[in-house]
Amino acid sequence: MSEHNQHRQVVIIGSGPAGWTAALYAARADLHPLVLAGYSTGGQLMLTSDVENFPGYPQGTTGPELMQDLRAQAERFGAEVLELDATAVDFHQRPFRVTTDEGEFLAESVIIATGASAKWIGVPGEEEYRGKGVSACATCDGFFFRGKKVVVVGGGDTALEEALFLTRYATAVSVIHRRDTLRATKVMQQRAFSHSKISFIWNTVVEEILGSDNKVTAVRLRNLLTKEVSEVTTDGVFVAIGHEPNTKVFAGQIDLDAAEYIIAPDPSTTYTNVPGVFAAGDVRDHRYRQAVTAAGEGCKAAIDAERWLDEQGIHRSELNVEFASA
Repeated sequence: MSEHNQHRQVVIIGSGPAGWTAALYAARADLHPLVLAGYSTGGQLMLTSDVENFPGYPQGTTGPELMQDLRAQAERFGAEVLELDATAVDFHQRPFRVTTDEGEFLAESVIIATGASAKWIGVPGEEEYRGKGVSACATCDGFFFRGKKVVVVGGGDTALEEALFLTRYATAVSVIHRRDTLRATKVMQQRAFSHSKISFIWNTVVEEILGSDNKVTAVRLRNLLTKEVSEVTTDGVFVAIGHEPNTKVFAGQIDLDAAEYIIAPDPSTTYTNVPGVFAAGDVRDHRYRQAVTAAGEGCKAAIDAERWLDEQGIHRSELNVEFASA
């Protein structure tokens, strides 16, 4: 990696819908963005087999195909992509410094689009059947379980929100919780307890997810009080024990909330507390967590960065460095 190619107007960290959309808009604005896509590009959608709710795909698509299309569109307009992880950042002065295993980049602005990762229960079968009956997003995948039985693992608001949403499609929803009381708010509990399609399996954990013919067929459960092991037939397993934003590398550099999501001082923009650093997608959004909302925020972040750079009078020609050709 040549030294003369390291100072950028915009460095985008992350390669999900937010990152690729930010790259597309920044490239079309002639900002020649560098995307640090990470060693595992594409984010959570790389684990999603079917995507039917992203605009512009009337026949549906797959998560990996959608990510490849977004990447190709960004590269078409000149975004440069390196499959490197950001291992450290320094936002205390400009130009900002972004460190990777293969060198350091200077950036006049940074767009953080590292997303969030679903927390998984870590049992046999979970990874094998992910996208084949195992999901962490009812809004994304609930449609595929119309007329089927599903289970939801968890006991907080997220679990009950998933369960209630799934009642639109599934014939029965069983909530599996390791305790005998829920952590969810009283309002959510009342809604779930009163729904005829929702039942509860208390003091119980999932020990294994079973399947055949490339799809989930049952879960093996263990009661924590009696130690009894049983199997419950099901067509789908929705893990709803929370998400973890991918922000560890930014700790101490930018304001994070108690759950380590990036704080937006003005939620109507993508600005962070550090001028010139912007955040988009699931790394700051723990409410919607959809590909299309992340893409929208990526668009906003690129526009915010472009306008901010213009306000600072920072232009490509003034950086006195040579950029990779588009």
